Amino acid sequence: MARVAVIDPKTATGEAKPLLDAVQSGLGMVPNFIRVLANSPAALGAFLGLHGIAGAGLLDEQTRERIALTVAEQNACQYCVSAHTAIGRKVGLDNQEMLANRMGRSADTKAEAALTFARALVENTGQVSGAEFEAVRAAGHSDGEIIEIITHVAMNIFTNLLGKATQVEIDFPNIDLTGAA
Repeated sequence: MARVAVIDPKTATGEAKPLLDAVQSGLGMVPNFIRVLANSPAALGAFLGLHGIAGAGLLDEQTRERIALTVAEQNACQYCVSAHTAIGRKVGLDNQEMLANRMGRSADTKAEAALTFARALVENTGQVSGAEFEAVRAAGHSDGEIIEIITHVAMNIFTNLLGKATQVEIDFPNIDLTGAA
């Protein structure tokens, strides 16, 4: 059970109502973490704004989901691993690839470089080495893509913190953490 109220989109009022309605319209559902975030319409609006901008960037949706999976596993956020496994399936990632992504690996060399960089960002709280920075660039990532990798890592750390701190109920097929991160 979540530690804070889980806002019901059907009975939401004020500034939260149109934000929750927009999520419902876009996804066909309102995930529990969004319902928890709706306790602060300002925080929900900020998240949805960043999420929308980040989703329109240079990184393809599979790479974005791979980053979400590796960060969620690294931060031991079962809610986010479960959510992004479901989303990963929708964007064409198979189970073997997603399990590898959770460990920072990928069958796609360029994607793996993004995951290695993402994991280094999390592990070192952003203090990546010059070699780590150059490795992601050498794998073919532009400066714009590198900035987006950093953005997606930060956004996913936020959702990991939210999911873990509030103990939001998982409303996607439940995926266990590997414990190897």
